[in-house]
Amino acid sequence: MAADETAADETASGGTAADGIRGAVQGSAPVPLSVLDLVTVGSGHTATDALRTSVELARFTESRGFHRYWVAEHHSMPGVASSSPAVILAHLAAHTDRIRLGSGGVMLPNHAPLVIAEQFGTLEALAPGRIDLGLGRAPGTDGATAAALRRTATLHEGADDFPEQLAELTRFLDDDFPEGHRYGRIHAIPGPVQGTSPGGVQSPHRPPIWLLGSSGFSARLAGVLGLPFAFAHHFSAQNTVPALDLYRESFRPSEVLAEPYALIGVSVLAVDDEREARRQVLATGLNMVRLRGGRPGLFPSPEEAEAHEFSPLEREFVDSWGANIIHGTADEVRSGLDELHKRTGADELMLTSHAHRGELRLRSYELVADAYGLPTA
Repeated sequence: MAADETAADETASGGTAADGIRGAVQGSAPVPLSVLDLVTVGSGHTATDALRTSVELARFTESRGFHRYWVAEHHSMPGVASSSPAVILAHLAAHTDRIRLGSGGVMLPNHAPLVIAEQFGTLEALAPGRIDLGLGRAPGTDGATAAALRRTATLHEGADDFPEQLAELTRFLDDDFPEGHRYGRIHAIPGPVQGTSPGGVQSPHRPPIWLLGSSGFSARLAGVLGLPFAFAHHFSAQNTVPALDLYRESFRPSEVLAEPYALIGVSVLAVDDEREARRQVLATGLNMVRLRGGRPGLFPSPEEAEAHEFSPLEREFVDSWGANIIHGTADEVRSGLDELHKRTGADELMLTSHAHRGELRLRSYELVADAYGLPTA
C-alpha cells in the first residue's frame, strides 16, 4: 500500500504533516518520538496493574504528541505481559483516538500468516488508519517455548523461510494471490475482498508493514523491499550504525516508500532524582542477568537489585547493559537522545522505559516530553 494512501494529518501543535509511516516532529525534538511498551510487570504487582499502566501511558503519550505506540511480543517471561500484542492493541485502541498503534513486533515465524492478516485486519477495522504491523523473525522467547507455540520441534527461522512467510502475509493483506495459487480462494477478513464483494465498500487503509531487526538480515531485506525498518538499538547497540548503513545502501524505492525510513528503539529512563535512575538501571541489569541465565522472573525492585551479590562477570554484564540506557535527569536524557540521533541519523526515536513501578515509567515520558516542549493538548 502506498504511503500516500494513508490520510495525512496535522498535529495539534501545528507540527509537520505525518502519514502512515513518517511521523511528525514535535517541539524541539530532533525527530518524531514514539513508544515501545513491554508491559513490564514488577515484583509485587500483577499483569492487571501492568496493563492499566499501558493504557495510562498510551493516553498520556498521545496527549503529548508522540507519534506511535508499539507493543512487543514476548513469551514465557513473568516480567513481560505482552504475549498477545493484537489483544493489547485492541484494548489500547478503545482508550485512544489519534496515536498510531502497532506491534514491535509480531514474531512472524510463531504464527500462520493468515492469522496475522486477520488479526491486524480486525485492528485496522477497529482503528482505521492507526495500525502498524511490525514483524520480526526471532521467536521472542527460548527455543522450547517457540516449539510449543509452533507445535513443532523444528524452528523455521532461516534466510529462506522468513521472506517466503512475509510474501504470503503481504498477499493475504492485499488479497492478491495470483491465478491458480493454492490460497487464491482464501481471503483474510476483515480485508480487501469485502470491498470487491457485491455492495461492498473498500476501506482506504491497510496496516503498513515494518521489518524489525537487531542484525543485518532484516535491514537488507527491508531495504530491498522498500519497507520501513525498525532497529533494536536498545539491546544491540553495537550493530545499530552498520545495520542502518546496510538498510540505506540496500534501499530500493517502492510503492510504500520513495526514500529509506528507519526508527531505532532506545532504552530511556528520565527521573527527577539522579540516584533513583541509577537504582532503576541496576534493577534492569539484574532483570537481564536473570533472563540471560535462563531464570526470567518479575521485574525486580531496586531493593532486590541492591541486595543481590553480583559475580564479577554479572557486574561486567550489568555495567555494559546499563551503558546503553540513556538515563538521568531530563536534561541529561535529552542530551543523550540528541547525541544518539546525530550519530545514527535515525528518522524516528522509539523510547522504551523500564522501571519497577508504573508511575516511574509514566514520569519518564512526561519529563522527556517537557524537555522537548512537546504539545500539551
